[in-house]
Amino acid sequence: MRDRVPVVVQGGGRRGRRAGLAGVLWASAELIVTMGVVVLLLVVHQVWWTNRQAMAAAHEQVQALERAWGGAGPDPGPPPQAPAGGGPGPGGPSQAPAGRVPDAAATGTAPGPAERQDREGGGDGRQDRAYAVLRIPRLGLVVPVAQGVDKRAVLDKGYAGQYPGTAGPGERGNFALAGHRNTHGEPFRHIDRLRAGDELIVDLRGRRYTYVVGKTLSQTTERDTGVIAPVPRSVVKPDHGYSEPAAYITLTTCTPEYSSKYRLVVWGTLRAAR
Repeated sequence: MRDRVPVVVQGGGRRGRRAGLAGVLWASAELIVTMGVVVLLLVVHQVWWTNRQAMAAAHEQVQALERAWGGAGPDPGPPPQAPAGGGPGPGGPSQAPAGRVPDAAATGTAPGPAERQDREGGGDGRQDRAYAVLRIPRLGLVVPVAQGVDKRAVLDKGYAGQYPGTAGPGERGNFALAGHRNTHGEPFRHIDRLRAGDELIVDLRGRRYTYVVGKTLSQTTERDTGVIAPVPRSVVKPDHGYSEPAAYITLTTCTPEYSSKYRLVVWGTLRAAR
């Protein structure tokens, strides 16, 4: 009887290793795809959904204010729609320069006691409550105004926030506002389109203060507190700003878009109060 020679099959180990490597690669690919979907959903929420929510809530707040004032001021129209396509990006909060701002003078065309109570919280202790409405006809913008520039309490609601210590609407001094440029309603997204002569209208309890854009500062640092001083003048670029006391309005937001590195500033002066 002839002896049988055992047959050794080569390559079995290699196939096993290859199969294991393929499994690892497949699992990694699935993980990457899953993470990509999660990130995409987060971006959609931040870019689109926060805009939709904040715009709708801000529009409702404008209507509530006008009802409380007895219908004063024009109808704000249908709620704005979140921009399609590119839309806003994940920029930082659209707050203007940080730091303490000196108190503004309270002389000139100051609001009456009822209007001042509205601006100071209506006696309910809530400084983040909307008390006025800002309208910018050139941009088709209608946005509530509240005290303070806190991100969560004011700006993320789609409001424009008044810097503490600055003058009120119509007062001598500087009525200084901050607003988001991207996400959460982005009310100040297009203020870079404003030009000299454009109107900035502030409604407060049936009174209307009409400011006219005079000057802009396309870029400054976040700590340039001079732009919201009673007589606004940049301390970073001293050739930008004003030198005489008057009733001013200042709009501030982040620049460039989708970034919070610098601040964009628009200034106006009071033309009429009625």
